Amino acid sequence: MAQGTLVVSRGEVARALTTPECIEAVERAFLRHGRGETIPPGVLGTHVEGGGFHVKSAGLPDAIGGRPVFAAKVNANFPGNPDRNGLATIQGVIALFDASDGRLLALLDSGEITSLRTAAATAVAARYLAPDAARVTICGCGEQARYQLRALACVRSLESVRSLDSNAERSRRFAAEMTAELALDVVAIRDPAEAARETTIWVTCTPARRWLLGREHVAPGAFVAAVGADHPDKQEIEPELLAAGAVVADVLDQCVAMGDLHHAIDAGLMGREQVRAELAEVVAGHKPGRLDAAEIVVFDSTGTALEDVAAAAVVYEKAMVKGVGLSVRLGAA
Repeated sequence: MAQGTLVVSRGEVARALTTPECIEAVERAFLRHGRGETIPPGVLGTHVEGGGFHVKSAGLPDAIGGRPVFAAKVNANFPGNPDRNGLATIQGVIALFDASDGRLLALLDSGEITSLRTAAATAVAARYLAPDAARVTICGCGEQARYQLRALACVRSLESVRSLDSNAERSRRFAAEMTAELALDVVAIRDPAEAARETTIWVTCTPARRWLLGREHVAPGAFVAAVGADHPDKQEIEPELLAAGAVVADVLDQCVAMGDLHHAIDAGLMGREQVRAELAEVVAGHKPGRLDAAEIVVFDSTGTALEDVAAAAVVYEKAMVKGVGLSVRLGAA
C-alpha cells in the first residue's frame, strides 16, 4: 500500500474502469448488502438554485486486499450546466478510506464513477427483472443515457432502441451516435406513445419534475428503470404506473424519501409495505423479483454509495497496479 493518498482524475478513472467490470462490482456490492455484510449506506442532500449537492456513504468488507473500505461521495448536480456554461452536470469527489484504520486511500473524481455505477445498477436490475430479449426506449438523451445503453448491451440482447428527449435535436444526435457506436438500430421518437406497444425495457434518466412515462405507455411484461428522480422534487413515472406494477427499490428508505416511489406514496396509491423488495434482497435470493412474464416491474433507482464504493475500490486497485494517479501526503506538515 502506498503511504500517500492517491488522487485519480476523471480520465484516469475512465481508463481504469470498464462497464462490464463496474457491473460485476456493483452486483457483488448488492449481494454483500443483501447478506448484511456492508457498512449500510447513508445520504444527505440539499437543494440550491439551479441544482443541488448530496453526500452518500457506504462501506464494503474485504474489498481491497482483504481489508474493508468506506467511501463518502460529495456530488454537485446541476442539470442546466451543459447548455448554460458547458460544464458537466455532475461534478464531485469520492473519498475512499481503509475502514480498518481510517487511512484516506484515495480521492477520485466522481463524475465517471457516478455515471458508470448508475448504469451498472440498471444493468444488474435488468439481469434479475427484465425480459431476456430487449426492445429498449431511453427517455432523456444526456450523457447518462449513453452509459445506460452501453450497460444494458452488456447484459441483454438488444433488438432495437428508441430515444426520446424534450430536445428533439439531442435525441436525434444520441440516436446517430449510439447507432454508430453499438451497431444497433437506434431511432429517435417524439412521444412515449410511439414505442408503447413494443418496448420491453424503459429507462428514464431525465431531470423531469413531472412524470413523463405513464401507465398507458408500458405494456405487460415490461421493465422500467426509473433513474432520474434523486431528489424529492424530481418525478419521471406516473404514480399509477408504480401502483399497478411491482416496485423494486435500490434503497427503500431513499426511494420513500426522494424517488418516484415517494410520489406514489404521497398520492395515497401505495405504501412502502407494498414494495416487493430492495434490489439487494433480490440479488441475494431473499425475496422474489419478477413473478410472471406479464408483470410490469419498476426499478426505482435513487443511487446508493454501495455502488460508489464498489466502483471506487476497483479503480483504486487497478490504479495501484498500473501506477495511475498522483500520490500526495495530505497529512504532511
